[in-house]
Amino acid sequence: MTYTITQLAKEFNVTTRTIRYYEELNLLQPVRSESGRRIYSKSDITKLKLIFRGKRFGFSLDEIKEMIQLFDQDRTGRKQLERTIEYGTKRIEEVTTYIEELEAMRTEMEELRDEFARKLNETGETSD
Repeated sequence: MTYTITQLAKEFNVTTRTIRYYEELNLLQPVRSESGRRIYSKSDITKLKLIFRGKRFGFSLDEIKEMIQLFDQDRTGRKQLERTIEYGTKRIEEVTTYIEELEAMRTEMEELRDEFARKLNETGETSD
Protein backbone atom coordinates (compact mmCIF):
# COMPACT_ATOMS: atom_id res chain seq x y z
CA MET A 1 0.00 0.00 0.00
CA THR A 2 1.22 3.51 -0.78
CA TYR A 3 0.31 6.90 0.63
CA THR A 4 0.29 10.48 -0.52
CA ILE A 5 1.82 13.27 1.53
CA THR A 6 -1.67 14.50 2.41
CA GLN A 7 -2.67 11.06 3.69
CA LEU A 8 0.47 10.85 5.83
CA ALA A 9 -0.05 14.33 7.22
CA LYS A 10 -3.60 13.39 8.23
CA GLU A 11 -2.52 10.04 9.65
CA PHE A 12 0.13 11.61 11.88
CA ASN A 13 -1.71 14.87 12.52
CA VAL A 14 1.13 17.02 11.17
CA THR A 15 1.51 19.42 8.30
CA THR A 16 2.73 18.39 4.89
CA ARG A 17 5.58 20.85 5.50
CA THR A 18 6.72 18.69 8.44
CA ILE A 19 6.88 15.63 6.23
CA ARG A 20 8.74 17.55 3.51
CA TYR A 21 11.19 18.75 6.18
CA TYR A 22 11.95 15.16 7.18
CA GLU A 23 12.47 14.41 3.51
CA GLU A 24 14.93 17.33 3.25
CA LEU A 25 16.85 15.81 6.16
CA ASN A 26 16.92 12.48 4.30
CA LEU A 27 14.89 10.79 7.00
CA LEU A 28 12.35 9.83 4.34
CA GLN A 29 12.96 9.01 0.69
CA PRO A 30 9.63 8.69 -1.09
CA VAL A 31 9.55 7.64 -4.71
CA ARG A 32 7.99 9.95 -7.26
CA SER A 33 5.14 9.15 -9.61
CA GLU A 34 5.41 9.98 -13.28
CA SER A 35 3.68 13.27 -12.52
CA GLY A 36 6.21 14.04 -9.77
CA ARG A 37 3.94 13.36 -6.77
CA ARG A 38 5.53 11.86 -3.70
CA ILE A 39 4.56 8.27 -3.00
CA TYR A 40 5.25 6.97 0.49
CA SER A 41 5.52 3.29 1.39
CA LYS A 42 4.87 1.26 4.50
CA SER A 43 8.58 1.66 5.25
CA ASP A 44 8.13 5.45 5.28
CA ILE A 45 5.25 5.09 7.73
CA THR A 46 7.46 2.98 9.98
CA LYS A 47 10.18 5.63 9.79
CA LEU A 48 7.68 8.37 10.64
CA LYS A 49 6.54 6.38 13.67
CA LEU A 50 10.16 6.09 14.78
CA ILE A 51 10.76 9.81 14.20
CA PHE A 52 7.75 10.88 16.24
CA ARG A 53 8.49 8.38 19.02
CA GLY A 54 12.10 9.54 19.12
CA LYS A 55 11.04 13.18 19.30
CA ARG A 56 8.56 12.38 22.08
CA PHE A 57 11.37 10.76 24.07
CA GLY A 58 13.64 13.75 23.52
CA PHE A 59 16.06 12.38 20.96
CA SER A 60 17.58 14.88 18.54
CA LEU A 61 16.79 14.59 14.84
CA ASP A 62 20.46 13.74 14.24
CA GLU A 63 20.20 10.83 16.69
CA ILE A 64 16.96 9.67 15.10
CA LYS A 65 18.48 9.91 11.63
CA GLU A 66 21.49 7.86 12.72
CA MET A 67 19.28 5.16 14.21
CA ILE A 68 17.18 4.96 11.04
CA GLN A 69 20.25 4.86 8.80
CA LEU A 70 21.81 2.11 10.90
CA PHE A 71 18.90 -0.16 10.09
CA ASP A 72 19.34 0.61 6.38
CA GLN A 73 23.04 -0.33 6.69
CA ASP A 74 22.51 -3.47 8.79
CA ARG A 75 19.26 -5.27 8.02
CA THR A 76 19.69 -7.53 11.05
CA GLY A 77 18.85 -4.48 13.13
CA ARG A 78 21.62 -5.24 15.62
CA LYS A 79 23.56 -1.99 15.14
CA GLN A 80 20.36 0.02 15.31
CA LEU A 81 19.35 -1.69 18.55
CA GLU A 82 22.79 -1.18 20.08
CA ARG A 83 22.77 2.54 19.25
CA THR A 84 19.17 2.90 20.42
CA ILE A 85 20.12 1.32 23.74
CA GLU A 86 23.11 3.66 24.01
CA TYR A 87 21.04 6.77 23.27
CA GLY A 88 18.18 5.49 25.42
CA THR A 89 20.47 4.95 28.40
CA LYS A 90 21.84 8.47 28.01
CA ARG A 91 18.33 9.93 27.75
CA ILE A 92 17.13 7.98 30.81
CA GLU A 93 20.04 9.43 32.79
CA GLU A 94 19.09 12.95 31.62
CA VAL A 95 15.44 12.41 32.55
CA THR A 96 16.43 10.99 35.94
CA THR A 97 18.58 14.04 36.65
CA TYR A 98 15.74 16.34 35.57
CA ILE A 99 13.28 14.52 37.85
CA GLU A 100 15.70 14.82 40.76
CA GLU A 101 16.08 18.54 40.10
CA LEU A 102 12.31 18.98 39.96
CA GLU A 103 11.82 17.02 43.18
CA ALA A 104 14.45 19.17 44.90
CA MET A 105 12.72 22.29 43.62
CA ARG A 106 9.35 21.03 44.88
CA THR A 107 10.82 20.28 48.30
CA GLU A 108 12.38 23.73 48.51
CA MET A 109 9.14 25.40 47.43
CA GLU A 110 7.14 23.42 50.01
CA GLU A 111 9.61 24.39 52.73
CA LEU A 112 9.39 28.07 51.79
CA ARG A 113 5.61 27.92 51.63
CA ASP A 114 5.46 26.31 55.06
CA GLU A 115 7.93 28.87 56.45
CA PHE A 116 5.86 31.74 55.05
CA ALA A 117 2.66 30.22 56.46
CA ARG A 118 4.30 29.95 59.91
CA LYS A 119 5.40 33.60 59.75
CA LEU A 120 1.92 34.63 58.71
CA ASN A 121 0.38 32.68 61.58
CA GLU A 122 2.88 34.16 64.05
CA THR A 123 1.83 37.67 63.17
CA GLY A 124 -1.77 36.73 63.86
CA GLU A 125 -2.95 38.97 61.11
CA THR A 126 -5.38 37.85 58.48
CA SER A 127 -5.62 39.12 54.96
CA ASP A 128 -8.95 40.60 53.93
